Amino acid sequence: MTMLRFAGSIFRPCGIVAFLGRILVDISPELWYSYNDCAKVGFPSPVEGEQLLEVRPVRTARERKQFLTFPWHLYRNDPLWVPPIMRERATISDPSRGPFFRNGDAEFFIAWEGRRAVGTICCAEDRANTAFKQHPECMIGFFECEEDYRIAEALFDQAEDWSRRRGMGSIYGTYNLEREDRRGVLVDGYDRPAPILCGHNPPYYSGYFERFGFGLDFDDGLAYALDIDLNAPQFKRAARLAETVRKRRNFTVRGANMNDLDGEIENIRELQNRALSHLDGYTPYSREDIEAMVLPLRDLADPELILFAEADGKAVGWFPAVPNFNEILIRLNGLRYPWDYLRALRYRNAKPTGIAVKSVVLLPEYWDTGVIVLLVDEMARRAAERGYTWADLSLTGEKNPDTRIFALHMGASVYKRYRFYRKMVAG
Repeated sequence: MTMLRFAGSIFRPCGIVAFLGRILVDISPELWYSYNDCAKVGFPSPVEGEQLLEVRPVRTARERKQFLTFPWHLYRNDPLWVPPIMRERATISDPSRGPFFRNGDAEFFIAWEGRRAVGTICCAEDRANTAFKQHPECMIGFFECEEDYRIAEALFDQAEDWSRRRGMGSIYGTYNLEREDRRGVLVDGYDRPAPILCGHNPPYYSGYFERFGFGLDFDDGLAYALDIDLNAPQFKRAARLAETVRKRRNFTVRGANMNDLDGEIENIRELQNRALSHLDGYTPYSREDIEAMVLPLRDLADPELILFAEADGKAVGWFPAVPNFNEILIRLNGLRYPWDYLRALRYRNAKPTGIAVKSVVLLPEYWDTGVIVLLVDEMARRAAERGYTWADLSLTGEKNPDTRIFALHMGASVYKRYRFYRKMVAG
């Protein structure tokens, strides 16, 4: 969710002077690169003949820059790639600043072919996950590589070695040191850019994981696309059902109270953990997890699209939506260079066409009471009033029957599929 904080800092209303001032504040000089620097930081053109391939840990500031900027090399000709915000990428991976490191450890690696960086991976231990499962596991993320299985194999070998040395029995991922942002490996859906908080990768990644012996970890994460058309039969039906529920039950729907964020965060933590605990492999959300998910919304979200359902004044459901700012961020190069901030000025008043719904949770005792219909009808009306024409619903587990049924009834279709992998590590 951390990308949301930086998107919000760019697009929220402010004066031109304040905006230009952010350029000097937000961009660290260590992240300024000229286009002529590519060869200097490890991306020279390939040379004839096979070079020695080795994987080494990131140790120096120069190598850290190479790790951070590698995706710009890999995706330079991919029109669907939405660059991550460079400064946020640097923060997430910095042990002195990244939230993950409050309760976790990580090490970063680069695969080299001669002088050329050809891949990256991060190996980490999430100590909250270790405490919950009572044994350590290796979480991998920031996996990128050129189209050569030897590179992926070398990176995965490094992850296995890292795991063995720490007594870890399995590797799982991908997670980029965050629970929600750009998780999983895209395996289907290469016809349009990813929505906010979802990732993008080359089609060959899944084959590399599976060739090395990784298998499916629980189930795939699905992204649904839904056209918002209040005149469509499914929306009219939802409106009729919602009106019936309003008359028969004492349920209400409200927007988020941004003046009581502590209370709302606690509501969300309880809702997430009680509503999702029945899913296979579910790991409870901590207070810190929810804060990382919610606090960035202060700068970006419309509180009237962060919906809570209540019964007798108690929160029983949560249905949040945020603007799909990836529609704009795809044009800004991750704010990697100072002039990218100047380019952002052109888009300060731009509005995405879509919203992204990142969670649909309802307490189990209210699953069959019609609360979900109230939330859907209210969200559709509010989104349409604000000019949004489509909604992304992501990511939801393929084995989650409630979300699947709801999505199909509303006419949504799967447009992206992300896979989560796991591999046992031999001792």
